Amino acid sequence: MQLLCAAAVALTAACTPRNPPASHISDPYEARNREVHELNKKIDRLFLRPAARGYGSLIPEPVRNGVRNFTENLNLPGMVVNDLLQLNIEDALHNSARFLFNSTLGLGGILDPSDGMGLYERSTDFGETLYVWGFAEGPYVELPLLGPTTQRGMVGKVVDLFINPLMHELPDSERHLARFASFATKLGDRYDYSDTVDAILYESADSYAQARLLFLQNRRYELSGGTIDEGNDIFEELYGQ
Repeated sequence: MQLLCAAAVALTAACTPRNPPASHISDPYEARNREVHELNKKIDRLFLRPAARGYGSLIPEPVRNGVRNFTENLNLPGMVVNDLLQLNIEDALHNSARFLFNSTLGLGGILDPSDGMGLYERSTDFGETLYVWGFAEGPYVELPLLGPTTQRGMVGKVVDLFINPLMHELPDSERHLARFASFATKLGDRYDYSDTVDAILYESADSYAQARLLFLQNRRYELSGGTIDEGNDIFEELYGQ
């Protein structure tokens, strides 16, 4: 709790507005961030990319989609909590209805009948909740394994680990299954977006600057009410906020 309070104080002291102009990048930790970026690239090259290729090649697409649906369905109660914290009652009811239908008609979320009803996921997280509450974005940060984020997003990631009420109610065995499904989903996303990720990490002249720019542009656009273009939502899929 003290850590969260300290982080909140740091955020309130950060520069306003909540999101700086699109061209502005605050990166006072760049030297350290670049070290972490190189570590993340090494982990991706040695483990994640080959594991994702193996997963995508061996597991049929319908099964991968079922695992992804299951994971996304488990995340919905946490989104509902964030919707309520943002006083966004419409999205809270919408995501609740999606969770209800997918958990029952969708066989625990493996299937996704809600899409056919027009009940598409309205994604949110505690980073967005902090944005709605008026907390500033803060400096850019790249975290080991977790990838690009901001100071505000980093606090959001920590809170989102504990905010989902469903995860507190599941038995240990089912919680372990949920974590495994979440990891498998990340591998599936890495496989599906392999061309985009490889182009950013291994083909650009400065992969760190490229990833930083794309992440900040997409995240700011999303928080301002826009929708991330298909093909550019790799950061949302792989890392979340």
